[in-house]
Amino acid sequence: MATIFNEIAINATTQQVWAVLSDLAVLEKYDPTVLRSELISTEISGIDAKRKVYMKDGKNWFEEKVTEWQPNKALTIQLTNCTFPIDHLKHSYSFETSGNTTVVKQVMVYDVKFGALGKLMDALMVKKQTDKGIKLFMAGLKKFVEENNNRHGVQ
Repeated sequence: MATIFNEIAINATTQQVWAVLSDLAVLEKYDPTVLRSELISTEISGIDAKRKVYMKDGKNWFEEKVTEWQPNKALTIQLTNCTFPIDHLKHSYSFETSGNTTVVKQVMVYDVKFGALGKLMDALMVKKQTDKGIKLFMAGLKKFVEENNNRHGVQ
């Protein structure tokens, strides 16, 4: 299993960050690598809410579901299917608040497909590419929450 840690400080309340991060249908509004995300479950939020995400590269997609839901405290989303060489992926979010700033911490844990070849691919490129994508996602989340908070308030 591989683990990637990322965090970012966002100038907004935890409630404002949670409102965006927990809305599974709006990922494309802040993740620059995503073309479209859509709900694929009857649940629109909470445990077992599911989405399918189509990447801007035009060939990759993934499906995931919520496995932990503690409003304004913790959120875990688990991969259920994808075109990437990734297996058993889950990303967990926690929040620390200081005044009007929220530090979002993400821990991503995953395995790679293809056995020993997959482990080599992970060491050479998959982990680096995944971490780069997560950093873009986190920066997009920060920008979206801060801009919407300053202009209109995050709903």
